[in-house]
Amino acid sequence: QVQLVESGGGLVQAGGSLRLSCAASGGIFSNHAIGWYRQAPGKERELVATITRAGSTTYADSVKGRFTISRDNAKNTVYLQMNSLKADDTAVYYCAARPPFGRSFTYWGQGTQVTVSS
Repeated sequence: QVQLVESGGGLVQAGGSLRLSCAASGGIFSNHAIGWYRQAPGKERELVATITRAGSTTYADSVKGRFTISRDNAKNTVYLQMNSLKADDTAVYYCAARPPFGRSFTYWGQGTQVTVSS
């Protein structure tokens, strides 16, 4: 199975930037689509961005124009570049993997905390 480990979270001021990394091991990483989710206390988990094995991307309306998802299959790593951060971006960010032809994201990392101060 695929194991995912997120890193890069931290505390930043509003307007700042962070780059999250999702490192994968096991399985065939390059065949998996990857999604970044986030969840804040008391809120529903939100799909932030996705990237397919071919490199096509999607974004939630709340982050369009500010976040960029990318992947480096040679390094088995997916990134989420977050710019112009807002306090509302504060959440635990998770990466998740969807196998080829899978119906859902079935493999999850432990999450990394992103806190944006006003």
